[in-house]
Amino acid sequence: MGINRLSIGIQSFQQQKLEALGRIHNGDEAVRAAGMARQAGFDNFNLDLMHGLPDQSLDDALSDLRQAIALKPTHLSWYQLTLEPNTVFWNQPPALPEDDTLWDIQEAGQALLAEHGYAQYEVSAYAQPGRPARHNLNYWSFGDFIGIGAGAHGKLSHPDGRIVRTWKTRAPKDYLNPAKSFQAGAKELTNEELPFEFLMNALRLTEGVEAKLYAERTGLALSSLDEGRREAEQSGLMQVEPSRLAATDRGQLFLNDLLQKFLS
Repeated sequence: MGINRLSIGIQSFQQQKLEALGRIHNGDEAVRAAGMARQAGFDNFNLDLMHGLPDQSLDDALSDLRQAIALKPTHLSWYQLTLEPNTVFWNQPPALPEDDTLWDIQEAGQALLAEHGYAQYEVSAYAQPGRPARHNLNYWSFGDFIGIGAGAHGKLSHPDGRIVRTWKTRAPKDYLNPAKSFQAGAKELTNEELPFEFLMNALRLTEGVEAKLYAERTGLALSSLDEGRREAEQSGLMQVEPSRLAATDRGQLFLNDLLQKFLS
């Protein structure tokens, strides 16, 4: 077993933005990390970058993106900042860009990435030809994966049809205690939860997935999606394509609205 791909969490190259995010590295260190990865023999690496940061302008966002592209990664994960519960930003919201600015950043960024050969294959993922992340494709198509390490999450499909999400203990010290279980918890997904769980992942892919994969991965009949699918198609959020489950461009922009149609 070996490692043939690295992912480097840069987020931004601008000191002010990094400090606002609570990051302890600087832009020069980010550039150096990417260079070290290449020198170590990794020609296949991803850079994580964020946009929609506090007080970020269109020029700021495109400057970050150009610097990332200049490092010639094979893959770029370009995420918009979202405010999550139980975080500092949630409790003390920063001044984020206006919606019009966010829209301009998204459109200009996608065009810049396409110009440099990065094809979008998922809401926030862009890759050079032949370089989409196999982990991402497995994850977004509701495949199984094993979480290894402190706080890692996993998903396992059992022969009896059960689908279970697992998570490991977060504290590294627990791994030194032979009496402590590494697995902190597990949750079996119910038939009511499965449609949303599957589509929450699959509809992030720009091409969606083959419709038959739904039954293969969940054990449920495709017809269990009929009502939500019909509403989504009528709203212009899902493609009218019997053999595929895929969002329209509008559906990807309003993914939360689309997914609401499949909540039990």
